[in-house]
Amino acid sequence: MEGIEEKKKIMQQAIELAKQNVEENQGGPFGALVVKDGQIIGRGMNKVTSTHDPTAHAEIVAIREATAKLGTFNLEGCEIFTSCEPCPMCLGAIYWSRIDKIYYAGTKNDAAKAGFDDSMIYNEFCLPKEQRSIPFTQLMRDDSVKVFEKWIASENKIPY
Repeated sequence: MEGIEEKKKIMQQAIELAKQNVEENQGGPFGALVVKDGQIIGRGMNKVTSTHDPTAHAEIVAIREATAKLGTFNLEGCEIFTSCEPCPMCLGAIYWSRIDKIYYAGTKNDAAKAGFDDSMIYNEFCLPKEQRSIPFTQLMRDDSVKVFEKWIASENKIPY
C-alpha cells in the first residue's frame, strides 16, 4: 500500500463512518474499512442496536462485505482500518479472516470512557471456566469428537 498520507486518508474515512453512525443513530461510534491493493473492498459501521445483532460491529460488517465481494473467507493481502482498537470479538474475526495488518485510531481505553468497556471480556478469558461469569457446562463430548473425526477423515473438506 501507499505511504502514511494515503493510510491517514483511509483512516479519516473510517472515522467519518463512525461519525456518520452517531449522527444517524444506527449503532455505536465505530467505523471500519477493509482495503486490498489500495482499494476499499469492505465498509462497516456499528449496527448492533439498529439490527438487534450483537455481532454487528463495524469490523465484522466490513469483513462480511469484503469476503462477499471477493467470494472467499480468506482476506490475506488485506488491511483493516478501524476508528477504534478492535474488541475481543472483532480481533478474533480479524485473525480468522487472515487480514495482514490492523490500523486503528482510538484505543480500548477511549472506548471504555464512552461506555464500551471490554475489560471484563479480556479478564474472563484469563479465568478458569468454572470461575467465569457465564457458567460453562460440558455435555456429550464423545459425540462431538466423532464429528471431528469425520471431518478429519473427509476428503471433501475445505481447510481454513
